[in-house]
Amino acid sequence: MQRITIAIDDALAAEIDALIETRGYQNRSEALRDLARNGLRQIQEDREEGNESCIAALMYVYDHDARDLSKRLTRIFHDHHDLSVAAMHVHLDHGACLELNVLRGSADAVKHLGDHVIAERGVRYGRTFTVPAEISDGRGKRQSAGHGHGHSHARVRRKG
Repeated sequence: MQRITIAIDDALAAEIDALIETRGYQNRSEALRDLARNGLRQIQEDREEGNESCIAALMYVYDHDARDLSKRLTRIFHDHHDLSVAAMHVHLDHGACLELNVLRGSADAVKHLGDHVIAERGVRYGRTFTVPAEISDGRGKRQSAGHGHGHSHARVRRKG
């Protein structure tokens, strides 16, 4: 077994301690091992979707005073402009902002973008929610509401 050292803020340590109390872990190491295993399992399940098309919501909370974070985030989204459909920005308090981005593209590309944003220093919390979807370019035979198609459509796939 290897021993590692990590630094976490007091609020996160308190949350981990509350989890230990609630679930009955013997110590922080046991709780963190379990959290790491669950996180790795979730990442593996997410990666199995591969190049399937999806629609997604990327939500994250960040410190708007973090050095150059706004510029870094803007650059990331400009570099992935083909995935971005819409964005909403909310000021939570004097130092924190929430952003919600609607994305569309391959599951791999969407998750890569989400992971990149969430990993930025100054992003406090983030999560990408994906929904498998068939995305058409709007040039198919199907007509909708009496208008020509100069836009794409996304049809959510059913579970199972």
